[in-house]
Amino acid sequence: MTITYSSYLKVDELLQCQIPLSDGPEHDEMLFIIIHQSYELWFKQLLHELDYLVVLFDEGERNRALHTLKRVGAIYRTLIQQVDILETLTPLEFMSFRDRLSTASGFQSFQFRELEFLYGAKDPKKLDNYEAGSEHYLRLQKRLQAPTLWDAFLNFLTKEGHPIPESELKRDFSKIAEPSPAVQKILIDIYRNDPLISEICEALVDIDTLLQQWRYRHVKMVERTIGSKMGTGGSNGAAYLRTTLFKPVFPDLWAIRSEF
Repeated sequence: MTITYSSYLKVDELLQCQIPLSDGPEHDEMLFIIIHQSYELWFKQLLHELDYLVVLFDEGERNRALHTLKRVGAIYRTLIQQVDILETLTPLEFMSFRDRLSTASGFQSFQFRELEFLYGAKDPKKLDNYEAGSEHYLRLQKRLQAPTLWDAFLNFLTKEGHPIPESELKRDFSKIAEPSPAVQKILIDIYRNDPLISEICEALVDIDTLLQQWRYRHVKMVERTIGSKMGTGGSNGAAYLRTTLFKPVFPDLWAIRSEF
């Protein structure tokens, strides 16, 4: 069969995935569904790019790693811009179909949790939201035990001849990594003497900054839509989301700023 635009992209199947549940249905539920489905597609691409970045770090591919980080940054800028569209949904428009969401919540996004684990925000309690033994549970369990993106970067630095302490390379990957003064000292030296790797460091800071910007925009969007109400699925809504703000995923790269 001849490959067409629709057959290659599975357009017919894709356009069958938006199924509003409200009576009517309510006009604005379609926007809500499409925005969140778009987020999940971008989460899939982010995992694809970041897993590739881990491979590039392992293979010592400096330039390609930097290129991939820039692409990841571009994707996050797109995610942030999508909030502008979601913010056109007024509180009354959202409430017209909110009850149809029942126990469904963005907190249940397993791909977003995978991204958190890959960035180093390890928390085994988050597996409790998924059925033990299910595909989503097993994917998160694997991410929980696996090295993070930062661990891959430290291994990359070791192969580049920088003396990362053995304790940092062989830590318990299921735990959150603590900031390391020894690593920070090496990073300062890199910034002063290794321009390309320092550019990679700055690209990681860009990703960290964009992550924090996305979290902030998400919080404000929730506040303007439902205020201080409980989130769907029994979450604390904006109150919980505020606790995630201003927590960098690469703290060592921020700590060294005052040392230059």
